[in-house]
Amino acid sequence: MATIETERPTPDEYSQPFARYVERVPDGALVVQLERQASDTASVLGPLSEEQAAYRYAPDKWSVKEIVGHLADAERIFSYRLLRFARKDATPLPGFDENPYVEAAEFDRRTLPDLLAELASVRDATLRLLRGLPADALARRGVASSGTLSVRALAYVIAGHELHHREVLKTRYGIG
Repeated sequence: MATIETERPTPDEYSQPFARYVERVPDGALVVQLERQASDTASVLGPLSEEQAAYRYAPDKWSVKEIVGHLADAERIFSYRLLRFARKDATPLPGFDENPYVEAAEFDRRTLPDLLAELASVRDATLRLLRGLPADALARRGVASSGTLSVRALAYVIAGHELHHREVLKTRYGIG
């Protein structure tokens, strides 16, 4: 089983665009933090009404529902990259533009409880993947979005990406 709980990725394990996510993650057991994040996000957003979940702080910004959907999509992509690299797949992976994903998904037509359940399912799959990795897989690397990333760094990117959006929900949406 992976010892991802204690070792932070070093700066040479991720490219600069991902630093803001990795650096946001506090020290400590990462798997425990990922478990906690899932329940924390659900407890913060779960009580919102559908009207509140449709809120945008500006006309060109995502709604709360779109943020939740984006979190699920991005985690799937990051986990897929993590899986490929952990399995020693050296094929370079492209980046993705999250805005067309959000637009195409039409998250606002879905209910918030449904989106939160999807996010929880994605997180559960991520956690099962992480828990099942052999320890040496954490240092494996690959190329995604034109930069090198280790498996360990991708796990931190997943956690830090959610923390980033939770901060946006707090500061821009007044939630949490």
